[in-house]
Amino acid sequence: MRTKNADLVRRSQELHSSLVKWRRDFHQHPELSFQEQRTSRKVEEILREAGIEDIETNVGGYGLIATISNGPGAVIGVRADMDALPIEEETGFAWASKNHGVMHACGHDAHTAILLGVAHLFIEDAKANRFQGTVKFVFQPAEEKCDEQGETGAVKMLHSNKLEELDSILALHMCPWRKRGEVQIHDGPSMANNDEFHIAIKGDGGHAGYPHQTVDPVWISTFVLQNLYSLNGRKVDPLDVGTISIGKIRAGEANNIIPHEVEIRGTMRSYSNEVRYMLIHEINKIPSLVASLGGECDLVVQKGEPALYNAPEINAVFRKAAYPMTIYNEPFGMGSEDFSHFTQKIPGAMFFLGCATEKVTNLHQSDFNIDESAMCDGVRVLAESTYELLKQGGI
Repeated sequence: MRTKNADLVRRSQELHSSLVKWRRDFHQHPELSFQEQRTSRKVEEILREAGIEDIETNVGGYGLIATISNGPGAVIGVRADMDALPIEEETGFAWASKNHGVMHACGHDAHTAILLGVAHLFIEDAKANRFQGTVKFVFQPAEEKCDEQGETGAVKMLHSNKLEELDSILALHMCPWRKRGEVQIHDGPSMANNDEFHIAIKGDGGHAGYPHQTVDPVWISTFVLQNLYSLNGRKVDPLDVGTISIGKIRAGEANNIIPHEVEIRGTMRSYSNEVRYMLIHEINKIPSLVASLGGECDLVVQKGEPALYNAPEINAVFRKAAYPMTIYNEPFGMGSEDFSHFTQKIPGAMFFLGCATEKVTNLHQSDFNIDESAMCDGVRVLAESTYELLKQGGI
């Protein structure tokens, strides 16, 4: 019969006050993607005070990699993201954001604190010679946003070539729809491919009383929208996962003038590459449709994050480590997560950690909050999983 690692439970609980202190510090000083200078500096300060000397800074931006080695063996990475969102916080907490219009509304402050907690456990255990191998603590910038080259922090850290020796990589995400003591784990594709498109339909506008003398891009857009929305139910297998949604439509400025242009922006989400490329193929037919109706069309499709693939072998380690927590074997939804870039290159997995408060909130909301005691669970599960993978020699 499986039992909890009582010593690891105790040591994780003993970190509670530190976890809360670190998390609230990061929460009060959130920084947007590619701007995490203070956060990275604070992480380095905490790690050096704890005794870690092997720290590489400015990796892929403000990223940081701290390494603890104890003899030969597997090399396991554990990752946390550090950036915040452009949201005005409305929690009213004493530790609310001090940076106007910027908030940790996705739990990255907790992710960073948890990874610091795991690092503290491994510092102690390296001194006591309790494991063999190497652990790299990957503090990643810019999960939420791409730069001008279309790259997130994960891509930039991979381009640094400083993670090539990893045998496995682990991560977690705060889960406000699950209570403390619950985790969500899913094998295979678990979060969506995320691609965006921008359609500019160009016509020849004019007086609304004389539509026959114009090429009306609004009229053309009605055919485009029907075509896009029909892809959800008529091109995607109902047993598969794929959807197109429109988030923005912009046209004219007056009710009696037919505009010269209509702009449509939206997103495509899918789990499989087959559906992903089918949707891209279909949307590339839009310019021909617009031309058949007398207009012109500029189309830009920007490929975003790939689907998050969780290695079943690593999830098996997560499930064992999470015992006796309640495990929900369900995908994480149609959101995207740039940890997927790591798992395309390195065997890896992410689990969602229950942290719901009495007032139910959700990710990316101005009142987002967590049950801070859940961070101890995150430390325990990540640490125990890392120990197990070191024993196994990675995946």
